[in-house]
Amino acid sequence: MKRLSKKQMIIFAIGQLGWSLLSGIISAWLVTFYLPTGGATGDTAAGATQYILPGLVIGGFMTVLGLITALSRVFDAVTDPLIASLSDRSKNPRGRRTPFMLIAAVPLAIVTVLLFCAPFGAFDAGGNVGNIIWISVVIVLFYTFMTMYCTPYNALISEFGKTQEDRMFISTAISLTFFAGTLLAYIPFVLAGAGMNEVKDAAGNVIDIVRQPKVITSLLEGAGMSNQDAYAWSFRICFIFLAAVAAVCMLLPAILLKEKDYVETKPSEENVVKSLVSTFKNKDFRTFSLSDIMYWVGLTMFQTGLPFFVKVSLGFDAGMVMVFMGGMTVLSAVFYPFVTGLVKKFGKKKLVIAGFLGLAICYAITAISSIPNFLPNQGGANGLSWLFGIVIMIIAALPMALLGIIPQSIVADVAEAEAVTTGQNREGMFFAARTFAMKFGQSIAMILFTSLAIIGTTQAVNSNDITASKLGLVIVAIVAAAFCVLGAVILFFYRSY
Repeated sequence: MKRLSKKQMIIFAIGQLGWSLLSGIISAWLVTFYLPTGGATGDTAAGATQYILPGLVIGGFMTVLGLITALSRVFDAVTDPLIASLSDRSKNPRGRRTPFMLIAAVPLAIVTVLLFCAPFGAFDAGGNVGNIIWISVVIVLFYTFMTMYCTPYNALISEFGKTQEDRMFISTAISLTFFAGTLLAYIPFVLAGAGMNEVKDAAGNVIDIVRQPKVITSLLEGAGMSNQDAYAWSFRICFIFLAAVAAVCMLLPAILLKEKDYVETKPSEENVVKSLVSTFKNKDFRTFSLSDIMYWVGLTMFQTGLPFFVKVSLGFDAGMVMVFMGGMTVLSAVFYPFVTGLVKKFGKKKLVIAGFLGLAICYAITAISSIPNFLPNQGGANGLSWLFGIVIMIIAALPMALLGIIPQSIVADVAEAEAVTTGQNREGMFFAARTFAMKFGQSIAMILFTSLAIIGTTQAVNSNDITASKLGLVIVAIVAAAFCVLGAVILFFYRSY
């Protein structure tokens, strides 16, 4: 069989840019769009429509949107192994993977846009139930098509990666396109919506609060659209454009790379249950998966808490969240070209353990910065705040690079070794299992974060915002560090391939 050229590997990686862009839109905007904050300087004052009932109305600790999202992920956990099994057993003459990707790409882009098109108006005008049903149905479709594209796509990492060098190059390329897609999802912050700007007199006193529409919103209002409609459609126009870009990116590898020219595998004969059981019978994969769950718990707790660490612990305004996140991403990308060389010298297992411990150190420093009264920044950030922020960015960069590239390559190694040993080609199921570990870890992290961050506060049940305390953030950072250390300990028992 032919081997992919570097150019073809880059074409393959562009597919990840597409689906990570759509995933980034959901991650960055679903809550912001449907649970806008109120108040004189909040989103609702700027023109945002409240489509569903706000506040912690499910048991006093969960929003309606939170419940919808949680239930959709449960459904998603069921479809992961199902799609993986269908792909592994496929006898399509065009291949086992790319036909699924072709079918899923355009519908995935369409449902991403539809998710932000709740048709029944504001919740207090009778639209609540209809909008809840709309969001519930469309988000299930989103995760179904996402699984239909991503599970076969990820399985191709091991099938296209004929050698360790190829798998590392592919893992590096898709890690870069993942970050690129995620960052593109933040474009609406610049072009859509509106803000509330304070007008001050010469003495610095606030004398007025003025609504300031952004570029697309301003154009729509100039064309005669109402403030609320212009606000919503400014985001939808951005999502339509980004979804179109994502669809093209996802279609490129499915169309341009003829799977059968590069992959010759016998379809698996095992049904979904037997295949899933057989996958987890692999001791090394079980060890890796357990360690991987620890990684996703620790990483997600930190990423979810980053806006709170920046604002509450360090005393910066909300705009600095993008600066610190962007800084960590750029610094991490700087290390990417060196990861392959480091793997050749030290091996994947040692580097992943080093990545775990590096993140643990980063989280420990974050915990120190969050200790009440350690940083006296009630009046805003100070020099020590900047020092902590820069140190955290620098220390996090290399671990993010190591853990962003190597784990995907490890799964590909295990899947290839299993195929050689058993004769069953279950690459799809292995990557579906890794995806499940990611989702499981993220779900645990969200529960832990929302429970720990509010320690020492009185949570307002009619608010969409989490009110975090410095004490709560200290505990969050310590727990995240503990999960990373635990992940490193577990990985000691993994047998390298």
